[in-house]
Amino acid sequence: MVLRPSALRSALRRLRRPSADVWTIWRRRALFLAGGISVGLAAVLMAWAADAAQAGFHGLLDLSPWLALIICPAGFGLAAWLARAVFPNSQGSGIPQVIAARALDDPEARHALVSLKVAAGKVTVMVLGLLCGASIGREGPTVQVGAAIMAAFGRLSPERARVLLLAGGAAGVSAAFNTPLAGIVFAIEELGRAYDSRGSGLIVAAIVTAGLTSLAILGDYTYFGTSEAKLSLATGWLAVPLVGGAGGLLGGLFSRTVIAVARGLPGRVGAGIARYPIAFATLCGLGVALCGLASGGTVYGTGYEEARAILHGESQAQADFAPLKFLATLLSSISGIPGGLFAPSLAVGAGLGAEAGLLLPQVPIGALVLIGMVAYLTGVLQAPITAFVIVTEMTQNHAMMIPLMLAALIADAVSKSVCRGGLYHALAEVLVLRAATVPER
Repeated sequence: MVLRPSALRSALRRLRRPSADVWTIWRRRALFLAGGISVGLAAVLMAWAADAAQAGFHGLLDLSPWLALIICPAGFGLAAWLARAVFPNSQGSGIPQVIAARALDDPEARHALVSLKVAAGKVTVMVLGLLCGASIGREGPTVQVGAAIMAAFGRLSPERARVLLLAGGAAGVSAAFNTPLAGIVFAIEELGRAYDSRGSGLIVAAIVTAGLTSLAILGDYTYFGTSEAKLSLATGWLAVPLVGGAGGLLGGLFSRTVIAVARGLPGRVGAGIARYPIAFATLCGLGVALCGLASGGTVYGTGYEEARAILHGESQAQADFAPLKFLATLLSSISGIPGGLFAPSLAVGAGLGAEAGLLLPQVPIGALVLIGMVAYLTGVLQAPITAFVIVTEMTQNHAMMIPLMLAALIADAVSKSVCRGGLYHALAEVLVLRAATVPER
């Protein structure tokens, strides 16, 4: 194709013309930096609130563990009602809402998923869930809150809406776990599934700013503490396919169940759940209470303390910890209350690795736990790079990086054979379809 002289001159003028003036560039940068600071502050406040809520619940159980049979069902029912009637679109982890918001072109439909009202409701009802013993995490909700904060700043720059949502969600991961590299990987692999070269620098700036804000308040820390576990080439590598396959299978089954419930189960069961969602959430809360009683109270909440203790050999996981934590997290997820999956999934993976130690007593328990964490988290998310990067950063264990990569790849393949499509993206499709069926006003 030959350009005419006039067309060539016009093209050259466009190339020489600055894409934006200096004020616009610095205003854009200031938006991302201010948003990153705000996301970091929100992550710190959510961490404090979550810890206080869990402490309050365990304080009630100190009076009598049987109180869970009242607190959990009542709390789940109330949380589900608030999430549906008062704060719609605050249900679940919050990551599907961010993915769906980036996919929607209608500003009003996007705002309905990531507004500040939804963010406030997310935090409020998530804390209520933890106060009532739900097996949920705060990291997924931090992603939605971070995106909502960035979206609010985006009112000043509407053309950058999608990049701001991506930056806010990634900054939420970075600040919640103190894992900036995992925040970048999560933005590319899970939230965006594409690389935006034009916005990459601003996204990194938001992630770093949010991480520094959290660091300034909470201090320099490693989420699970430093681990020096290693895997022996002679006997330890059998654990990689064994635990990797088991984690992928369980994670795939978890995701498939959650997706099936979200899309609507067939027959009377599905019709009953759709017609009586609050009653269904109450029954889920009763199931969580029974799991908690059976486990001696170890499966309530995020599972952070239990996973950390298992990793460092401070306590020995009971044989039923992993299956009961799996069931409690599944019930919490399908109940419709707000809450994330990262921390509970890592706890399930830690329990899975500890149980593998019964079959492989010659392998260090710390190495098995790390492999279990990566494998199960990969099985749930089907995001293998995010899984092994986040566990590596959370434990500062680089000696295990190659085994963790291999375990993530195995778990991802097994999970995809059980559940087609990633959990968050499948749930985001449900939200997009729901937004498309809402009649215009």
